[in-house]
Amino acid sequence: MSTKKFDTLLTGLIPALLLPVLTLLVFWLVKSDQGLLDFLARFQQMKMLSKVVSLAAIPNLLLFFVFIWSRRNFSARGVIFATFLLAFIMVILKFV
Repeated sequence: MSTKKFDTLLTGLIPALLLPVLTLLVFWLVKSDQGLLDFLARFQQMKMLSKVVSLAAIPNLLLFFVFIWSRRNFSARGVIFATFLLAFIMVILKFV
């Protein structure tokens, strides 16, 4: 089976959008005893939600390098595109 079959923009974009969400959910499960929306609202009240989202995006770096090392350049581009989308969301959260 060829790895080029999985070298598309979507094979990078979808995992790169889901990985920060999963990271945030794991962080919530480990560190909080309150509901998810209350957990996120507390960070929003403290003006730290954009920082939490940016930390949740760090695993995308590993995903990016996995795609680069396996020569899946289009998938790596998908990760970069997803990271730019997350950065846009962080800017919005910062000023809301």
